[in-house]
Amino acid sequence: MGQKNVHPKIFPGDILEYRRNKYFSHFGIYYGERDGVPYVAHLTCRDSDAKILMFGRAMRSEVKLDPLEVVGCKYKVNNMLDGALPARDYHSVVKPAIDDLLGKEITFDILFHNSEHQATLLRYGVKKSVQIEPVYKHIMPAWKDLFRKNKL
Repeated sequence: MGQKNVHPKIFPGDILEYRRNKYFSHFGIYYGERDGVPYVAHLTCRDSDAKILMFGRAMRSEVKLDPLEVVGCKYKVNNMLDGALPARDYHSVVKPAIDDLLGKEITFDILFHNSEHQATLLRYGVKKSVQIEPVYKHIMPAWKDLFRKNKL
Protein backbone atom coordinates (compact mmCIF):
# COMPACT_ATOMS: atom_id res chain seq x y z
CA MET A 1 0.00 0.00 0.00
CA GLY A 2 2.68 2.52 -0.99
CA GLN A 3 2.22 5.83 -2.66
CA LYS A 4 3.13 5.91 -6.30
CA ASN A 5 5.06 8.77 -7.78
CA VAL A 6 2.08 9.84 -9.84
CA HIS A 7 0.89 13.38 -9.95
CA PRO A 8 -2.89 13.43 -9.85
CA LYS A 9 -4.89 16.42 -11.06
CA ILE A 10 -4.93 18.84 -8.16
CA PHE A 11 -6.98 21.94 -7.57
CA PRO A 12 -6.38 24.90 -5.24
CA GLY A 13 -7.78 23.97 -1.83
CA ASP A 14 -7.13 20.23 -2.16
CA ILE A 15 -5.46 18.54 0.81
CA LEU A 16 -2.18 16.89 -0.18
CA GLU A 17 -0.81 14.00 1.85
CA TYR A 18 2.92 13.27 1.92
CA ARG A 19 3.58 9.88 3.51
CA ARG A 20 6.52 10.14 5.94
CA ASN A 21 6.64 6.63 7.42
CA LYS A 22 4.28 3.71 7.99
CA TYR A 23 2.47 5.57 10.79
CA PHE A 24 2.39 9.25 9.90
CA SER A 25 1.92 11.60 6.97
CA HIS A 26 2.47 15.32 6.51
CA PHE A 27 -0.42 17.37 5.11
CA GLY A 28 -0.79 20.64 3.29
CA ILE A 29 -3.22 22.60 1.13
CA TYR A 30 -2.53 23.04 -2.57
CA TYR A 31 -2.18 26.81 -2.99
CA GLY A 32 -1.88 27.01 -6.75
CA GLU A 33 0.88 28.28 -9.01
CA ARG A 34 3.13 31.31 -8.78
CA ASP A 35 5.18 32.01 -11.90
CA GLY A 36 4.38 28.50 -13.15
CA VAL A 37 5.59 26.79 -9.94
CA PRO A 38 2.97 24.84 -7.92
CA TYR A 39 2.93 25.68 -4.18
CA VAL A 40 1.60 24.01 -1.06
CA ALA A 41 0.73 25.72 2.24
CA HIS A 42 1.67 23.55 5.22
CA LEU A 43 2.31 23.76 8.96
CA THR A 44 6.01 23.27 9.60
CA CYS A 45 8.77 24.20 12.04
CA ARG A 46 10.33 27.65 11.56
CA ASP A 47 13.92 26.68 12.19
CA SER A 48 16.09 23.65 12.74
CA ASP A 49 16.19 23.91 16.54
CA ALA A 50 12.39 23.65 16.67
CA LYS A 51 12.38 20.25 14.93
CA ILE A 52 13.16 18.46 18.19
CA LEU A 53 9.72 18.16 19.69
CA MET A 54 9.34 18.20 23.45
CA PHE A 55 6.31 16.13 24.46
CA GLY A 56 5.07 16.31 20.86
CA ARG A 57 5.15 20.13 20.70
CA ALA A 58 7.14 22.71 18.79
CA MET A 59 6.58 26.27 19.86
CA ARG A 60 8.07 27.90 16.77
CA SER A 61 5.98 26.62 13.88
CA GLU A 62 4.18 28.43 11.11
CA VAL A 63 2.17 27.94 7.95
CA LYS A 64 4.64 28.24 5.07
CA LEU A 65 4.32 28.27 1.29
CA ASP A 66 6.80 25.95 -0.36
CA PRO A 67 7.07 24.60 -3.88
CA LEU A 68 5.06 21.39 -4.05
CA GLU A 69 8.02 19.10 -4.71
CA VAL A 70 10.19 20.70 -2.01
CA VAL A 71 7.72 19.28 0.51
CA GLY A 72 7.98 15.89 -1.22
CA CYS A 73 7.87 14.28 -4.65
CA LYS A 74 5.38 11.59 -3.65
CA TYR A 75 1.96 12.82 -2.58
CA LYS A 76 -1.70 12.12 -3.05
CA VAL A 77 -4.86 14.19 -2.90
CA ASN A 78 -6.67 13.29 0.34
CA ASN A 79 -9.81 15.37 0.80
CA MET A 80 -10.75 12.95 3.56
CA LEU A 81 -13.84 14.74 4.89
CA ASP A 82 -15.52 15.62 1.57
CA GLY A 83 -18.24 13.00 2.16
CA ALA A 84 -19.08 14.43 5.58
CA LEU A 85 -18.39 18.18 5.32
CA PRO A 86 -18.54 20.77 2.56
CA ALA A 87 -15.24 22.23 1.46
CA ARG A 88 -15.01 25.98 2.03
CA ASP A 89 -14.66 28.23 -1.01
CA TYR A 90 -10.99 28.47 -1.89
CA HIS A 91 -10.87 32.00 -3.30
CA SER A 92 -13.06 33.76 -0.73
CA VAL A 93 -12.17 31.79 2.44
CA VAL A 94 -9.21 29.38 2.21
CA LYS A 95 -6.68 31.47 0.25
CA PRO A 96 -7.25 34.61 2.38
CA ALA A 97 -6.91 32.47 5.53
CA ILE A 98 -3.61 31.03 4.28
CA ASP A 99 -2.32 34.47 3.32
CA ASP A 100 -3.25 35.77 6.79
CA LEU A 101 -1.43 32.89 8.54
CA LEU A 102 1.84 33.17 6.60
CA GLY A 103 4.70 34.15 8.89
CA LYS A 104 2.67 34.00 12.12
CA GLU A 105 3.96 31.81 14.91
CA ILE A 106 1.74 28.79 15.66
CA THR A 107 2.29 26.09 18.25
CA PHE A 108 2.55 22.66 16.64
CA ASP A 109 1.14 19.89 18.83
CA ILE A 110 1.19 16.30 17.56
CA LEU A 111 -2.11 15.50 19.32
CA PHE A 112 -4.09 18.72 19.04
CA HIS A 113 -2.66 20.86 16.22
CA ASN A 114 -0.56 19.02 13.66
CA SER A 115 -0.32 19.53 9.88
CA GLU A 116 -3.45 17.43 9.30
CA HIS A 117 -5.44 19.49 11.83
CA GLN A 118 -4.25 22.66 10.06
CA ALA A 119 -5.16 21.36 6.58
CA THR A 120 -8.68 20.26 7.61
CA LEU A 121 -9.19 23.53 9.47
CA LEU A 122 -8.36 25.47 6.32
CA ARG A 123 -10.40 23.29 3.92
CA TYR A 124 -13.44 22.50 6.09
CA GLY A 125 -13.29 24.90 9.03
CA VAL A 126 -12.92 21.92 11.41
CA LYS A 127 -9.74 20.59 13.06
CA LYS A 128 -9.50 16.83 12.57
CA SER A 129 -6.62 14.37 12.41
CA VAL A 130 -7.63 10.90 11.27
CA GLN A 131 -4.08 9.57 11.80
CA ILE A 132 -4.08 10.64 15.47
CA GLU A 133 -7.55 9.29 16.37
CA PRO A 134 -6.22 5.81 17.27
CA VAL A 135 -3.84 7.51 19.73
CA TYR A 136 -6.78 9.39 21.30
CA LYS A 137 -8.50 6.05 21.96
CA HIS A 138 -5.56 4.99 24.13
CA ILE A 139 -4.70 8.20 25.95
CA MET A 140 -8.15 9.65 26.61
CA PRO A 141 -9.23 6.92 29.09
CA ALA A 142 -5.95 7.39 30.99
CA TRP A 143 -6.39 11.18 31.03
CA LYS A 144 -10.00 10.90 32.20
CA ASP A 145 -8.85 8.76 35.11
CA LEU A 146 -6.15 11.29 36.05
CA PHE A 147 -8.65 14.17 35.84
CA ARG A 148 -11.10 12.21 38.00
CA LYS A 149 -8.36 11.72 40.60
CA ASN A 150 -7.34 15.44 40.36
CA LYS A 151 -3.84 14.51 39.18
CA LEU A 152 -3.97 16.58 36.00
